[in-house]
Amino acid sequence: MDASDQRMEAFLKSIEAKAYRMALVGCSDPDDALDLVQDSMCRFVDKYASKPRDQWRPLFYTILNNRIKDLYRKRTVRNKWRMWFSPDQDRNQGDPIQAMPDHKAEDPEHAAKVGDAFGQLETALKTLPHRQRQVFLLRTWEEMSVKETALAMGCSEGSVKTHYSRAVHALRDKLGDHWP
Repeated sequence: MDASDQRMEAFLKSIEAKAYRMALVGCSDPDDALDLVQDSMCRFVDKYASKPRDQWRPLFYTILNNRIKDLYRKRTVRNKWRMWFSPDQDRNQGDPIQAMPDHKAEDPEHAAKVGDAFGQLETALKTLPHRQRQVFLLRTWEEMSVKETALAMGCSEGSVKTHYSRAVHALRDKLGDHWP
């Protein structure tokens, strides 16, 4: 394995957990989230491995964001057809993120509070428009700069600032006591 392959592997390892969480929030299905991340990584390596390393992160998240949007489009079409054939089929399925245990919790009370807060955050994130949710995740969870986020989303820096501000205000209103 040469040095460029090692750098690529280190980059992919550094973003895999955060990319998975972002995909999971975006699609709410662990299997789909894994597929989204894996497909995004393969596409990234195939198309952008030769790009300068400082461009990798925004390029990867551009691909991931586009894959999440594609999944939304497919689900929207599929759900419209499903409504005609089986309207009550998917209503009783539980949320896998809320069922996930917090292994870092120090005690059960703390775990319950963290789980409740995360559940509230996830619910609030799902109510945001797609662009606000993506900007919030990239800026907050991924700690990307405004410029990197704009590159990843294919929009202006002003648009990133506007969507981020709207997302933060909406989340504050929705989360109330759970907001830090």
